[in-house]
Amino acid sequence: MANKISDETIEYVGILAKLELSSEEKENAKADMEKMLDYIDTLNELDTEGVIPMSHIFPVNNVFREDAASQKDGSRETLANAPQSKDNSFKVPKTIG
Repeated sequence: MANKISDETIEYVGILAKLELSSEEKENAKADMEKMLDYIDTLNELDTEGVIPMSHIFPVNNVFREDAASQKDGSRETLANAPQSKDNSFKVPKTIG
C-alpha cells in the first residue's frame, strides 16, 4: 500500500464522526481508508483525455410541466379527497384544548 493513514488521522476522523472506536476498529478503519486512497490513486492513473465531464451517467431532462395560469381554483377536486369538510374547508379533529 502506498498510502499510510496515521493513528492521529484515525483519531481525528473518529472525533469528527463522533465515534468511539476500539483499537481493533481503528486498525480496520485505517486499512479501509488506505485501500480507498490506493483505489483513488489507481483511478487517477486512467487516461481521461477527451472525456467530457458529466454530473450524471444518464441524460437528465427537465420533467416539470409548463407553468400555465387558469381560472379554475380546484377546491372542489381537492375537498373531494377530504375525509370530512365543512364550509368549503377541511374538517379536522381539534388538537388544542
